[in-house]
Amino acid sequence: MLPQLFFIGLLAGMGYLIANRFRWIAASIHMTQPVPMNDQPSLRWKRVLLLAFGQKKMFQKPLVGIFHFLIYVGFVLINVEILEIILDGILGTHRLFAPFLGDFYRFLINYFECLAAGVFVACVVFFARRFLLGLGRLQASQHAELKGFPIRDAYTILGIECVLMIALWTMNTTDAVLQMRGEEHYLAVGSFVVSGQFIPWFESFTTGTLLMLERTAWWFHISGILGFAWYVTYSKHLHIFFAFPAAYYSSLESSGKMGAMSSVTHEVKLMLGQPVESQEAGAAVKFGAKDVMDLTWKNALDAYSCTECGRCTEQCPANQTGRALSPRKIMMDTRDRLEEVAQVLKVNQGKWVADDKSLRDRISAEELRACTTCQACVEACPMELSPLSIILEMRRYQIMEESDAPSAWNSMFANIETNQAPWKFNPSDRLNWAKS
Repeated sequence: MLPQLFFIGLLAGMGYLIANRFRWIAASIHMTQPVPMNDQPSLRWKRVLLLAFGQKKMFQKPLVGIFHFLIYVGFVLINVEILEIILDGILGTHRLFAPFLGDFYRFLINYFECLAAGVFVACVVFFARRFLLGLGRLQASQHAELKGFPIRDAYTILGIECVLMIALWTMNTTDAVLQMRGEEHYLAVGSFVVSGQFIPWFESFTTGTLLMLERTAWWFHISGILGFAWYVTYSKHLHIFFAFPAAYYSSLESSGKMGAMSSVTHEVKLMLGQPVESQEAGAAVKFGAKDVMDLTWKNALDAYSCTECGRCTEQCPANQTGRALSPRKIMMDTRDRLEEVAQVLKVNQGKWVADDKSLRDRISAEELRACTTCQACVEACPMELSPLSIILEMRRYQIMEESDAPSAWNSMFANIETNQAPWKFNPSDRLNWAKS
């Protein structure tokens, strides 16, 4: 009975930690601006199926896409087995579903073990890509934003996944040997396709040692999965949860379309004498975004959904030519600032207290100016997240609120305002070139 109580306590404790973590993530997202994105639900669900479930854009690089899909599908389906493990832990049973499913149970476990082998191989390949092959966009030596926790996080995730697969095989292998020895409580379901290959390694062990190894592997596997689920909420792998809503609420417009600024539209309508929507009396008009609270909740969701794969930075022409801009860093900086906001809310019981910090402190003017708005980052992203929309809002604040623009830009703005063109000539002469 004591192990069952301990397991229930572990389950409840980890459940609380995970739920509490999501509570404060949601609180930080709710600090941002609302934006309606509920139109055309059928098309949005199609995007979820293609981008999140089907990982369509990952297969633009076929080999990487196959291995990533293998990890994703394998890890998700393998964790279906957690249901049985959780029920076994609560009820004090062993392989609860085996008597009810019969031969189909063996098929399921064999299937799960094959997927586990695929996950293990894929993790080893990804580790080799990072550590041995030194893929440029994944190296902290080439990208400052990856230094510290981000690079450790990547290796930690790969290591955890490999260890969890080994624990699964160890549990099943020792279980099979104990079955052959006729141990009580170990149902005769036989060995399985992968773990069965390791049986000769354990046959010389004493029964007491096998019992200890089987129980240790069982506890390690379930506690490791629960711990992994909690750790993920602090990791780039938070996209496991957020990729689906991010895909559903992604923009259905062309990636080349830039949204109008409602504050500017309001002012223009006032000047032209057109009817405008009522605003709060005395409400200050603000242009662009200085902090995450000025961004939309979709921007925040994108930041939490970013996998830090670096495809956006790899394709960014500004980054390729040595400029300071890295679209991946924009997403990471936004997420880090959201984490600061969440911490302030947590400390103050859900109330926002100004902390004299902003997103503008993390992202420099040079980075914002370097963007050419070419949309390469959005097109490259496997989830079609948009660093560009964050850059645009911050650059609007930079220019319209801080008046921080190069003199050449100011001249161009003045020409557009007075001559309706970036060049300084009379609007009536604009079509003279056609006469020549």
